[in-house]
Amino acid sequence: MSKSAKKAEGLEAHYNTLIRPVITEKSTIAAENNQVVFMTPLDATKPQISEAVEALFKVKVKAVNTLRVKGKTKQFRGRAYTRSTVKKAIVTLEEGHAIDVTTGL
Repeated sequence: MSKSAKKAEGLEAHYNTLIRPVITEKSTIAAENNQVVFMTPLDATKPQISEAVEALFKVKVKAVNTLRVKGKTKQFRGRAYTRSTVKKAIVTLEEGHAIDVTTGL
C-alpha cells in the first residue's frame, strides 16, 4: 500500500468521524467562546474527534466534550415514529484558532 493510499484512507476516516456541523442559536453563541459543535457517529471517541478536527481544519484542539441525544418519539399524521439517537461533539479550540463552519470544507 502506497503512502498516498494510506493518507487518503486516513482522510476518509476523518470525514466519516465528523458528519456535519450543528448550526443552531446555541452553537452560534458557543462560537464566541472558541467552540464548534459537530454531529458524530455514536461510536466515535473523543481522541478520534480531536484528531479529525485537527487534520481537516488545520487547527489546535483544546478539549472535546460529547453528549448523546436520545431519539424522541414523535407522531406524523397519527403514526408514531422515533427519531434517531445522535451524538454531538463540542470542540473547544485553542486561543487564536477558529473554524468558519458556514464555508464548508
